[in-house]
Amino acid sequence: MAAEVDPAEVQTEQEEDVEVIPLTVEFSGGLEMLFADKKVHAIGLPAKTPDGKASNIAFLVDQVCEHLMEDDRKELFIQDDSVRPGILVLINDADWELEGEEKYEVKKGDKIMFVSTLHGG
Repeated sequence: MAAEVDPAEVQTEQEEDVEVIPLTVEFSGGLEMLFADKKVHAIGLPAKTPDGKASNIAFLVDQVCEHLMEDDRKELFIQDDSVRPGILVLINDADWELEGEEKYEVKKGDKIMFVSTLHGG
């Protein structure tokens, strides 16, 4: 399911001429309910963090929580400033543990998927 990138969908309050990385973020396994019941989001992420470092998964997680998450229950997605245990993170269909987890520097065209592995009974 391809979606057009809307660079304005996720941008911090920085200057308008900030370089933006187009990428796709997908939520499944129930996580989409935290993000307006929308599974796929084509976003534009600032290429640099506010402190001038290259954007990474940790920055992406912060930005999607701030700009995409419509549900107030952030604890269902974040715990101790990281993705909650029980959420599988895939970077271009590979486990994020193989890519450096939160330190992975996001690249143009990346597909980042968050999948909840926790299910009610």
